[in-house]
Amino acid sequence: MMIHVMQEMTSWLAGMTHWSDVLQTVHWQLPHDWVVLAQQFKETDLGGDVSKAWNQFVRTGQVWAFLVGLILGYLVRAMTTYG
Repeated sequence: MMIHVMQEMTSWLAGMTHWSDVLQTVHWQLPHDWVVLAQQFKETDLGGDVSKAWNQFVRTGQVWAFLVGLILGYLVRAMTTYG
């Protein structure tokens, strides 16, 4: 049984190398614009992104919902635990 499994695995891997060759051939025939598109990047401003997210969190009132949920959750836990 183990020999059959090994034979099937090796034949499957051989089939995968064939697909790799096909994909590599297709890659070389893609337009060059796609390659340039993949190389473009956006400047990352981590501090600015966090600041915008925090301001949105406060402006929409989610911060108050979070605090109320935290307090109510603590109270329910305190009242339902034994000891």
